[in-house]
Amino acid sequence: MVKAMSVLLAGGGTAGHVNPLLATADGLRQSNPATLITVLGTATGLEAELVPARGYDLRTIARVPLPRRPSKELLTLPSRFRGAIRDVKDILRQTGADVVVGFGGFVATPAYVAARRLGIPIVIHEQNARPGLANRLGARWATAVATTFASTPIRGAHQVGLPLRSEVERLASARLSGLDEASVTAAKVELGLAANLPVLLVTGGSLGAARLNAAVVGALADLVGHTNIVHLTGKGKSVEPLRARAGLPEDLRGRYLAQEYSTDITSLFAIADLVLARAGAGTVAELTALGLPAVYVPLPIGNGEQERNIADVVAAGGGVHVRDAQLTADWIRDELAPLIGDRMRLATMGRAARSTGRVDATAELVRIVERIGSGDRGRTSPTADDAEDPK
Repeated sequence: MVKAMSVLLAGGGTAGHVNPLLATADGLRQSNPATLITVLGTATGLEAELVPARGYDLRTIARVPLPRRPSKELLTLPSRFRGAIRDVKDILRQTGADVVVGFGGFVATPAYVAARRLGIPIVIHEQNARPGLANRLGARWATAVATTFASTPIRGAHQVGLPLRSEVERLASARLSGLDEASVTAAKVELGLAANLPVLLVTGGSLGAARLNAAVVGALADLVGHTNIVHLTGKGKSVEPLRARAGLPEDLRGRYLAQEYSTDITSLFAIADLVLARAGAGTVAELTALGLPAVYVPLPIGNGEQERNIADVVAAGGGVHVRDAQLTADWIRDELAPLIGDRMRLATMGRAARSTGRVDATAELVRIVERIGSGDRGRTSPTADDAEDPK
């Protein structure tokens, strides 16, 4: 009997790592239910809740982050890192892993080192336009390196897009063939929105974005005259938006739906005409796959990765880039309000956004993993010797 392939998926900590990991796991399971899927993560990251809930075997190791400043932790880093590598080796032997697939994060580096030492091939997926340290290191040994964005400067890069949730893939297909207008209208009415007005979807992620919230609230009285707004404020950030809603004329309040989060954001994507959002890799990948025009306001902290994430879609004309400090109530009134009323421009932007997105990323990454895990070790992209070092 031929042994079923065993795959170790390494990643976690944030939704940006866990969501594409789970989409890939689902794709592998759908492609071949006999595949043994093991997820490597930590006991404290988001994966500790989401992975078991999805029915996958989660093996945990200790977090070994690199201290950003000199500290006592730096002195113990070598021994803790060696311990993590030993733990991963044990897991790889126990599961009989044929291939390790890494998505970055704290557990990825020891997973790459352990796999290399045991001679197990490595496949890497880098979600951001600016690659993280773990994936830059692992790319030196990887058999295949997949990226979300074409412009990602990482050794051996091969763009496949970002593995998406299955419901987003289904909606992308439906939008491409044309959504049923009657269904869209019915969905608006069910939410209490005006059936004949466009929908602006505002989201700053699960924690929200104070800048986006303040700008929308400041321009709210002007916007609701001709636009529906669905505003996902983020956890603990709904007080001011709800107060502003209460201050609207009673007949206009139904055009503004404010809530902290949505358990079904895909349904909101289905009725949205324009999205105002931050520029995390997952957000950009989903909106471009859906062909949704967007105003992107990259997070102004960190290493600038969010600005890089939108470079391709903005260059294509599928998105508008607004710097955080520039997003004010006046900008909303002067720039965004006319945009959402321009159906022809939105349609053009939607087509441009779709031209930079990928809907088949999960299937493509699964094909790469299955090919390499089954013993075909030929690279899908330039060899390490041919590719340029990341800068």
